[in-house]
Amino acid sequence: MTAPLDIEGPAAPPRSNGELVFAEPWESRAFGMAVSLHGAGAFTWPEFRDALIARIKAWEESAVQDEPYDYYRLWLAALEDVVTGLCAVSTNEVTTRAQALAQRPPGHDHRDDHDHNHDHNHDHDHDHPH
Repeated sequence: MTAPLDIEGPAAPPRSNGELVFAEPWESRAFGMAVSLHGAGAFTWPEFRDALIARIKAWEESAVQDEPYDYYRLWLAALEDVVTGLCAVSTNEVTTRAQALAQRPPGHDHRDDHDHNHDHNHDHDHDHPH
């Protein structure tokens, strides 16, 4: 089962020449989590789309838009809304995990298959193939 992504409108993901566009690795991961959970039957696509549209609308209507529009941050927030609404995870679990991920060092999301013959900190929780 594939997610019926909107081509136009507020819920439509960013595209370039028809291809989805992700600026950061976490964006594609958040996208993949939503599509995978939908495919596994955790929620219907209209449930997710409605949550995403609600998040976008809330951002648009916020009196003070301190944060620039960031589609995938709103996508992730909508995914959190859906999974916490289903009681699949608690709001506290989402918050705790998000805080833990935010504490990871810069550069943690780099690709593992690039040349490692350069200096940068590799104090990660996982092993790299060298």
